[in-house]
Amino acid sequence: MPTVYITVPTDAASEIAETLVSERLAACVNQLATTSTYRWEGTIHREDETVLLAKTSADRYDDLVDRVLDIHPHDVPCIERFDEDDILEAFSEWRDDVTH
Repeated sequence: MPTVYITVPTDAASEIAETLVSERLAACVNQLATTSTYRWEGTIHREDETVLLAKTSADRYDDLVDRVLDIHPHDVPCIERFDEDDILEAFSEWRDDVTH
């Protein structure tokens, strides 16, 4: 069962999270405020952003990534997959149920 780590501009976070849940690509999306420091086109940037932690099923992961790529405002968004080996079975069942 994957959790997908996505960083987004703060003003786009709620819309992206709601889109993923409403389209059943994620069962739940947590939003966490963060500051990112990164190099882009030879310059170091520091930006306030929001981390989205999207809980999805293995079956919906590729569709979730495609949708984030469609609606994310950055040219190269941060999208990272974390697979859980040890997860509460009831939570896993709920996540699978609401993403299908």
